[in-house]
Amino acid sequence: MVEQMGWKGASKWKLDTPCLVVDQDKLERNIRDMQTHVTGFGKKLRPHAKTHKCSRIAGMQMDAGAVGICVAKVSEAQVLVRSGLKGTLITSPVVTDYKIVTLMDCLSLDPELMIVADNLANAKKLNDEAKRRGLRLNVLVDLDPGMGRTGVAFKDGPSLGQSIHSLPGLRLRGVQCYAGHVQHIACFDERLRTSLGWMEEAANVVLEFRKKGLPCEIFTGSGTGTSEIDTGIPELTDLQAGSYTMMDAEYLSIGSSGNPSRFEKFAPALTLLTSVVNTNHADHVTVDAGLKALYHDGGTPYVLNPPSPDLEYKWRGDEHGQISFPAGSVRFELGDVLELVVSHCDPTVNLFDVLYMTRNDVVTDIWPVDMRGKCM
Repeated sequence: MVEQMGWKGASKWKLDTPCLVVDQDKLERNIRDMQTHVTGFGKKLRPHAKTHKCSRIAGMQMDAGAVGICVAKVSEAQVLVRSGLKGTLITSPVVTDYKIVTLMDCLSLDPELMIVADNLANAKKLNDEAKRRGLRLNVLVDLDPGMGRTGVAFKDGPSLGQSIHSLPGLRLRGVQCYAGHVQHIACFDERLRTSLGWMEEAANVVLEFRKKGLPCEIFTGSGTGTSEIDTGIPELTDLQAGSYTMMDAEYLSIGSSGNPSRFEKFAPALTLLTSVVNTNHADHVTVDAGLKALYHDGGTPYVLNPPSPDLEYKWRGDEHGQISFPAGSVRFELGDVLELVVSHCDPTVNLFDVLYMTRNDVVTDIWPVDMRGKCM
């Protein structure tokens, strides 16, 4: 239906709103720069697709040199497997009967598929189903870096690894340690100290694995916010950064090694277009992007175009947002289109069916968000 509307070749400023647009030049540069950065430190990139939820972008990352793609859910892995991409890592535990059956269906199509485990009972269940299907499942021990979300305590990692290694339907490959709570620490020095603290502790588990003769060729973790930090961990083999492709207000507001107040290494390739629908007030206008178009938590969306420090976005309910400014300082007309940097790219992308790909503000293609809603 979208294709039939003839948006390809049109100016992005003519698109129906609210909608998500992606600057392909910025996207390609972000993908290239992260790959170059990681490779320069002798590491591999295993980027997380929960950011863009688009198999075509995942394919771009693989073409640029990624060793595999991370996803959070089995249903996301299904999309990648069916699109022909190999080596997907599911970074959250897979525990229910239905999901385990779906997992094995994916494994039958992609023997390189990997999952994480943080519980022996779950590992035994995975082993039994893999054996029943005549398959062997690649497994990483998931380590908990103090988040209390998933993962096993560092001290218990080697014993769980030993148990997994003994199960014939599973193939132990190493460990995962993702410190998500560290990624957005605003102060770079504090983020550096905190991340190195957790990742060095995880590295000790890797050394313990190897001391015990356990397979551990993979130690995966890290994210966009710690990508220039964790590459200094010798034992870390690959990074799971994801948001660098799109970027958002939350990430752009944290400090970096080169700028204490901004994280400028990667450009905001993803933006949202929204139209003015009410101009009846002197100090603000109402736009058509509210909670159903912009995820609320994270950073505050900000106006990229028209560029002005006086423009401030506020959520005004499910369907609407407000652009505030000093009374009389700006004049907007009904139908005027504004471009926003989104609050948090991952869940915002999950609100839309398509991404409008652009170059020089012209729509070049329309890509489906084919992992949208894949929450199982």
